[in-house]
Amino acid sequence: MTQIVQPSTLPGFMELLPKDQLVFNRMKDIIRKNYEEKGFLPIDTPVLEKEEVLLAKGGGETEKQVYAFKKGSTDIAMRFDLTVPLARYVAQHYSDLSFPFRRYHIGKVYRGERAQKGRFREFYQCDIDIIGNGSLSLYNDGEIPSIIAKTFQDLGFEAFTIHMNNRRILNGFYRALGVNDSQEVLRIVDKVDKIGVDSVKEELSKIGLSEDAVEKIAEFINISGTTDEVFAALDAMAIDDEEFKTGVSELKEVFSIARTLGVSDKHMIPDMKIARGLDYYTGTVYETILDDYPAIGSVCSGGRYDNLAGHYTKQKLPGVGISIGLSRLYYQLNEAGLLKSYDDAASQCLIIPFDETKEEGLRLLKTLRDEGIRCIFYGESGKIGKKFKYADHLNVAYAIVLGQAEVESKKPKLRNMKTGEEVAMSIEEIINFLKNEA
Repeated sequence: MTQIVQPSTLPGFMELLPKDQLVFNRMKDIIRKNYEEKGFLPIDTPVLEKEEVLLAKGGGETEKQVYAFKKGSTDIAMRFDLTVPLARYVAQHYSDLSFPFRRYHIGKVYRGERAQKGRFREFYQCDIDIIGNGSLSLYNDGEIPSIIAKTFQDLGFEAFTIHMNNRRILNGFYRALGVNDSQEVLRIVDKVDKIGVDSVKEELSKIGLSEDAVEKIAEFINISGTTDEVFAALDAMAIDDEEFKTGVSELKEVFSIARTLGVSDKHMIPDMKIARGLDYYTGTVYETILDDYPAIGSVCSGGRYDNLAGHYTKQKLPGVGISIGLSRLYYQLNEAGLLKSYDDAASQCLIIPFDETKEEGLRLLKTLRDEGIRCIFYGESGKIGKKFKYADHLNVAYAIVLGQAEVESKKPKLRNMKTGEEVAMSIEEIINFLKNEA
């Protein structure tokens, strides 16, 4: 006797029912459409890479989370983000690319971290990056907020804020304070929204900072107000450090560019708390927060880095980019009940013939599909109520009932599945109606 295996998925792997997958796919399509409309070119790197290539940087928590295995004599690893494969890709195809190279990549990545609510081991990332050859204009940093804003507006959100900072500001500020290990300070400060200012101050004290330095850091990260007020506060600090001054100047220019591109100040703010934990960010950094639901955390983040592919080539390849963690975003928004309902389904209508009219129904199916109407055919036997129930389950807007009387009159009945109203219409009228409804 064949043993029945209990069907189940691995922990940390998301699997959706079709109606939810439609919403997920719509979100992915909106993001892709925005990326392409802004001139980003698609790439799709392999999920599997040579382990030595993927882990060229080595060390850190990431390496502990990488899925790796051996096949023959080859050490193989599964990509844990889309940035490292991009670095390899640009270095490998350097002579075939035009710079600045604008790429987008939407794909699954894998991390063997502890599975928990809202965090996954397999998840989609939606990345864009602009890579320069030797140098990269600050214009590109200023364009990024306009792409974030349009994408989240198209996803159905208006109350969001892009929090921006510049790592040069932070480096210069901490240097002026006499802080030796700024990376450790940045790592602690980056947690302020999760653990609060008091806990940050406590952790800063534990790593040996003086009480005066801790208080100045707390004041610094608490700078608030309008965009112009924050910049005025930074200027008033009169910090005599060239990197700090450069960072403030760059951040001002980024905001100026974004404003010119139509981003409202209500959607972006300079925020001295934003540091981004990854140590390769060297300039502008971004974190996007849904204003009414800050507990969800950043829904889109990224920044500027000086040398993308230093482990693979001697060419200097600076870049700027952002990433939307789509699986986590979908899960968090769905849990919070924030996902708008998409009324349109995979199909616009369902043709319901009777046994004696199935051939005519198939001809009608071909006619409608030739006209670009998303239509499916119900070929199973059963009572009409069962067939309408099937249409409801698929969330189709209309059903076309085709009995012998409808065939003879050449006027099928078009049924509105929401209201139950049925109207006899010619095929031409049905085509025109469904095209206008699409």
